[in-house]
Amino acid sequence: MGILDIQNTPCAREAILHGAGGSVVAGLLYFLATSRVKKSFDMGFAGFFFTTLGSWCCCRYNNAMLRIQQRVIQEGIKNKVMYEGTSVDPSCKPKADEKSS
Repeated sequence: MGILDIQNTPCAREAILHGAGGSVVAGLLYFLATSRVKKSFDMGFAGFFFTTLGSWCCCRYNNAMLRIQQRVIQEGIKNKVMYEGTSVDPSCKPKADEKSS
Protein backbone atom coordinates (compact mmCIF):
# COMPACT_ATOMS: atom_id res chain seq x y z
CA MET A 1 0.00 0.00 0.00
CA GLY A 2 2.88 2.37 -0.69
CA ILE A 3 3.91 4.66 2.12
CA LEU A 4 1.48 3.01 4.56
CA ASP A 5 3.74 -0.08 4.70
CA ILE A 6 6.22 1.78 6.86
CA GLN A 7 8.32 -1.18 8.02
CA ASN A 8 9.18 -2.41 4.52
CA THR A 9 9.37 0.91 2.67
CA PRO A 10 12.77 2.64 2.81
CA CYS A 11 12.65 6.21 4.14
CA ALA A 12 8.94 6.08 5.06
CA ARG A 13 9.42 6.14 8.83
CA GLU A 14 11.86 9.05 8.77
CA ALA A 15 9.72 11.01 6.30
CA ILE A 16 6.58 10.66 8.43
CA LEU A 17 8.44 11.60 11.62
CA HIS A 18 9.92 14.66 9.94
CA GLY A 19 6.47 15.54 8.61
CA ALA A 20 4.96 15.31 12.08
CA GLY A 21 7.58 17.66 13.43
CA GLY A 22 7.13 20.02 10.50
CA SER A 23 3.37 20.13 11.01
CA VAL A 24 3.70 20.99 14.69
CA VAL A 25 6.22 23.74 13.99
CA ALA A 26 4.28 25.24 11.06
CA GLY A 27 0.91 25.14 12.84
CA LEU A 28 2.25 26.49 16.11
CA LEU A 29 4.21 29.31 14.51
CA TYR A 30 1.23 30.34 12.39
CA PHE A 31 -1.05 30.23 15.44
CA LEU A 32 1.34 32.34 17.50
CA ALA A 33 1.59 34.86 14.67
CA THR A 34 -2.15 35.16 13.79
CA SER A 35 -4.22 33.44 16.55
CA ARG A 36 -6.43 31.81 13.90
CA VAL A 37 -7.16 28.20 14.85
CA LYS A 38 -8.59 26.87 11.58
CA LYS A 39 -5.94 28.50 9.42
CA SER A 40 -3.26 27.21 11.81
CA PHE A 41 -4.57 23.68 11.31
CA ASP A 42 -4.44 24.17 7.55
CA MET A 43 -0.87 25.47 7.78
CA GLY A 44 0.04 22.50 9.99
CA PHE A 45 -1.34 20.11 7.40
CA ALA A 46 0.57 21.90 4.64
CA GLY A 47 3.70 21.75 6.79
CA PHE A 48 3.21 18.01 7.23
CA PHE A 49 2.69 17.48 3.52
CA PHE A 50 5.66 19.49 2.31
CA THR A 51 8.05 18.33 5.04
CA THR A 52 7.14 14.67 4.44
CA LEU A 53 7.47 15.06 0.68
CA GLY A 54 10.80 16.87 0.95
CA SER A 55 12.24 14.38 3.42
CA TRP A 56 11.01 11.44 1.32
CA CYS A 57 12.58 12.78 -1.88
CA CYS A 58 15.92 13.60 -0.25
CA CYS A 59 16.15 10.21 1.43
CA ARG A 60 15.23 8.30 -1.73
CA TYR A 61 17.77 10.30 -3.74
CA ASN A 62 20.51 9.55 -1.20
CA ASN A 63 19.60 5.85 -1.23
CA ALA A 64 19.74 5.76 -5.03
CA MET A 65 23.16 7.44 -5.05
CA LEU A 66 24.40 4.96 -2.44
CA ARG A 67 23.21 2.02 -4.53
CA ILE A 68 24.97 3.42 -7.60
CA GLN A 69 28.21 3.82 -5.63
CA GLN A 70 27.92 0.26 -4.31
CA ARG A 71 27.40 -1.07 -7.83
CA VAL A 72 30.50 0.78 -9.10
CA ILE A 73 32.59 -0.53 -6.20
CA GLN A 74 31.38 -4.10 -6.76
CA GLU A 75 32.30 -3.88 -10.46
CA GLY A 76 35.73 -2.54 -9.53
CA ILE A 77 36.34 -5.35 -7.06
CA LYS A 78 35.17 -7.93 -9.59
CA ASN A 79 37.52 -6.51 -12.24
CA LYS A 80 40.41 -6.36 -9.77
CA VAL A 81 39.97 -10.03 -8.90
CA MET A 82 39.54 -11.02 -12.54
CA TYR A 83 42.58 -9.14 -13.90
CA GLU A 84 44.91 -9.44 -10.90
CA GLY A 85 48.37 -10.60 -11.97
CA THR A 86 47.69 -10.39 -15.71
CA SER A 87 49.21 -7.99 -18.21
CA VAL A 88 46.02 -5.89 -18.30
CA ASP A 89 46.08 -5.30 -14.53
CA PRO A 90 45.93 -1.49 -14.15
CA SER A 91 47.63 -1.58 -10.74
CA CYS A 92 50.64 -3.47 -12.10
CA LYS A 93 52.64 -0.77 -13.90
CA PRO A 94 55.65 -1.80 -16.00
CA LYS A 95 59.03 -0.78 -14.66
CA ALA A 96 61.30 1.68 -16.49
CA ASP A 97 63.80 -1.12 -17.35
CA GLU A 98 61.11 -3.15 -19.13
CA LYS A 99 60.04 -0.22 -21.31
CA SER A 100 63.54 0.47 -22.65
CA SER A 101 64.24 -3.17 -23.58
